[in-house]
Amino acid sequence: MVHLDDGQLAARPPPWHASAAYLYVLHLDGPALAWEYLRRHPGYGLAWHTQDFGTANTWGLRTLEDPALDAREALPDWLNARACTIRVIPDDDLIPETSPFELWRLPGRKQLQHDGRGLVLAARWPGCCVRLMLSPELHDGMPHAFAMRACREPGARYRDLANALDQLAAASRCEPSAATCPRPSQSALQALLTLQALDASQAGASLREIAEGLFGSTEVASDWHADSALRARVRRLVQRGRSLLDGGYRELAGLDPLAPPPLGRNSPTSDRP
Repeated sequence: MVHLDDGQLAARPPPWHASAAYLYVLHLDGPALAWEYLRRHPGYGLAWHTQDFGTANTWGLRTLEDPALDAREALPDWLNARACTIRVIPDDDLIPETSPFELWRLPGRKQLQHDGRGLVLAARWPGCCVRLMLSPELHDGMPHAFAMRACREPGARYRDLANALDQLAAASRCEPSAATCPRPSQSALQALLTLQALDASQAGASLREIAEGLFGSTEVASDWHADSALRARVRRLVQRGRSLLDGGYRELAGLDPLAPPPLGRNSPTSDRP
């Protein structure tokens, strides 16, 4: 409750009303955004609190991560993390232009995680996150090279790797004390609104209450009726959030989708509606 000047009490707005608390979502990549949906799943929260670590693979993880940590703090170990992570290995073909590996010269905020087989380093700065798999033979100051795991579509994987390394190199040359970020894309804004609408829906808010929290009471008062575009937009945001919560997050993380449930005897098929 909030006290007003005349002594009256006003209801404190629910946590999902604070849009500023969701601004970090604008700078998340796919795996980080996938974690935001997974950690909100009631079943995943139950698995964590009961320490049911044997179910980690069913959620797309190697080990369970604390759902209380948002994407800025958590480092979920996705099943495909090793395949998608840039490998840093010692360079045995020395040339004059060889660059030494210097951990503390990497830009941004750094997190280290041991996945049981090696160290994963995540370097984060505004608008970017680069994940590196450090070879056990690599030491600080050693000449190093970047490697990519072979796959069926090496061109697409190489473009992703090259883009991440370009950003890493640009940020490593000069990391300013204050950085300006580009205007968020429409997809990033959509992700923010979707996550906020999902939280509101899980808190029991109605579509109109969600609309007022996301777009303001003035706009809702002027454009809210059964067939309004605003109402349809809020409904789509809630539906999309629930879809991502119920397994859709796997696509964001680069994982295979969940297998469809087996068809029962009375289930509709292509030849029997």
